[in-house]
Amino acid sequence: MDMIEEYEERKRLRRSRFRWRVVAILAVAAVGAMLFPKTKPSTSQHIARYAIEGVIIDDSQRDKTLKKIAENDKVEALLLSIDSPGGSVVGSEILYESIRKVSKEKPVVAIMRNVAASGGYMAAIAADHIVARGNTITGSVGVIAQAPNAHELLNRLGVSVLEIKSGHLKAQPSPFQPVDPEALDAKQEMVAESFDWFLDLVKDRRTLSPTAIQQIETGGVFTGRQAKKIALIDQLGGEDDAVAWLETQREIAKDLKIINYGANKQDRLDKLLDFIGSARVDQSFLSTGLYSIYR
Repeated sequence: MDMIEEYEERKRLRRSRFRWRVVAILAVAAVGAMLFPKTKPSTSQHIARYAIEGVIIDDSQRDKTLKKIAENDKVEALLLSIDSPGGSVVGSEILYESIRKVSKEKPVVAIMRNVAASGGYMAAIAADHIVARGNTITGSVGVIAQAPNAHELLNRLGVSVLEIKSGHLKAQPSPFQPVDPEALDAKQEMVAESFDWFLDLVKDRRTLSPTAIQQIETGGVFTGRQAKKIALIDQLGGEDDAVAWLETQREIAKDLKIINYGANKQDRLDKLLDFIGSARVDQSFLSTGLYSIYR
């Protein structure tokens, strides 16, 4: 009799565990449905919203999305939400060009949030109108190349690195060798050339006074209020002000629905992982190890 009761108890426990597993799976599926909703192309006229956040890199999916926005006849305008400290030189260049292509088809307004610096500011000047908050970190027009040098440390440790290369400027500056002045001069020329290109973009897109140009040539940053005074931005405000500008200046109806494009699936996945108690995915490595980055 005891064995039968024990057997029945085990069956009840198994059924109970099974039910809880089903409940857990359904709960995760429900959260996933909320975080990963199916999106259908809008069949009515609307305004697109696209977010540029974090470190800017070469992102083919981003550029495809912007291309779709440019080609979509249902999209009347684009709101570009920017919160970025910059990123790689090439990534920023490609993003700028992608935004300019959208602007040739429909009006684009950049809405700068916490920070739009360097490559982030480059994205903003690709728009037709720039709106920023009074305290938005703005500017940092410039280029920087960084490389660590552990030569002296290796000498103290008695470690030497053998290098066999085709030319003396190959892979210079090297973290394993003394700093080569000629290599530094060559790298400085690259940085200066890229900076001239960046500055020319700003001059082309913004009407700046000689004094303003001297200020931004230092590579410094400004608050939104300071940026407004020297014409780095057009207006202080937020998304409502951007929509109002579209209505008054481009005759875009202010009551059009605003639809998000290019939602970051990784961010949604992170939220899902947080919800079920898992570790958040760390993407901070994207901001390290980049040679010649805007910042």
